[in-house]
Amino acid sequence: MFRKLTTVFGTLGVLVGGFLLINILGSLRPEVETQEPDIAPPAVFYTVAQSQPITLDVFARGEVNPRTEISLTAQISGKVASTSSAFVNGGAFKKGDLLIKIEDDDYRYSVTGARSNLAQAKELLAREQAEADLAQQDFEELGGDIQASDLTLRKPQLAQARANYDAAVANFKTAQLNLDRTEIKAPFNGRVRERLAGPGQFVSPGAQIGRIFSTDVAEIRLPLTDEDFAKLGMPIAFVATEDNPGPDVELSGILAGKQYFWRGQIKRTDGAIDAATRQISAIAVVDDPYGAAATDGAPLAMGLFVDARIKGQPYNDAFVLPRIALHGRDQVYVIGADNRLEIRTVNVVSTSKDEITIAGGITNGDRVVTSPLRGAGDGDAVSPEGEAPAIARVNFLAPADAAPRSATSFSDPSDIAIVTDTKSAGDISEPRPTPRLTGPISPGDRSRDSGVADHLNRLQLQNGFEDTDPAVVAAQEGAKQ
Repeated sequence: MFRKLTTVFGTLGVLVGGFLLINILGSLRPEVETQEPDIAPPAVFYTVAQSQPITLDVFARGEVNPRTEISLTAQISGKVASTSSAFVNGGAFKKGDLLIKIEDDDYRYSVTGARSNLAQAKELLAREQAEADLAQQDFEELGGDIQASDLTLRKPQLAQARANYDAAVANFKTAQLNLDRTEIKAPFNGRVRERLAGPGQFVSPGAQIGRIFSTDVAEIRLPLTDEDFAKLGMPIAFVATEDNPGPDVELSGILAGKQYFWRGQIKRTDGAIDAATRQISAIAVVDDPYGAAATDGAPLAMGLFVDARIKGQPYNDAFVLPRIALHGRDQVYVIGADNRLEIRTVNVVSTSKDEITIAGGITNGDRVVTSPLRGAGDGDAVSPEGEAPAIARVNFLAPADAAPRSATSFSDPSDIAIVTDTKSAGDISEPRPTPRLTGPISPGDRSRDSGVADHLNRLQLQNGFEDTDPAVVAAQEGAKQ
């Protein structure tokens, strides 16, 4: 019994003693001070906004076409007697010039016969009129209370004579009109596009003889996008007026291996959107393209493809920024006086592959961020690096102050260090260096320097750099793995 009690109390004593010993040792352990990690704000590059006057010209291409082009057709039948010397492909003519003559013998005979019938009808009408007057006079002399009939007064005979006379007049005019139609004259100043009939060929009414076009006015349809209309400040359903004559257009084209320029003006736009291209064409007009508008004797020939430069809307205080500065559709990041981001909504009036043009939303002297930022918010702190990127060149060396070695010569990843070489931002006479990785990175180092590596990768993508050094490429592939 005594042995059991000794065993139990001994065990309890050992447990109590161990517990007290642990508490004493724990109270003697020094307290560990915790520190919040010091997260440096991201480094960004920026450009200083400077306003400048800008005119946003619009460029398009189109084909020169005549405003008026018609087909010459015969209104009567007959054999072509002769054609004008100007009635050849490309021939020029004036309004009223005789182009085609159709044999007119049959039509002259018809005019003669119609004239004879007209004279007879006129004589019969005069005779019948005299007889009607005489009948009226006789009836009045007889007197009486009875009413005279129309037949007594010869009214039906007089009406028939008048109808015959009117028919004879119409037949004569028709014969004369057909005779006049044997001569086909030019309805305007123009040129011949195509001749389809010649002397000796028989034509019937409606037969096509040729195609001609007017040279008074040339038109060029220029397809424009919605953004182009915004640059021009022109409504979609535009028609030029005296108060709003429309923007000027400079046309250029190649003739005989030489470039020529012509000037025109936008007069109107199409009435509907093209279902195939979803664009609307503006119509540029050039007056007298073969005369006064010709440049150095070179006319604005029909069918010529020309490049058009349409004078756009002027902006007195516009800002031109790199394309990368735009975030979303209409926002930029501006660095405030306390180096904190301000999100500005801007009026983007033009965009291209490399630049954007802003007409409002920022002011002169604003520092607009040109570095890629993901997830940045209004008020976030940043570290401005300068106006132009100071491209960082990163070499992994072992040790940091030693000469660089090849990527395969590293044996201990702990020897890797980061060294940054920078070039002056204002010196653009020398090519900018490429960020490079010249040594492997251990998983620990990759985690430790992930922020620096990500920023350098962004710089490399932003500036389009590529490394062609085989050792560097091998080191990069090793780092990726």
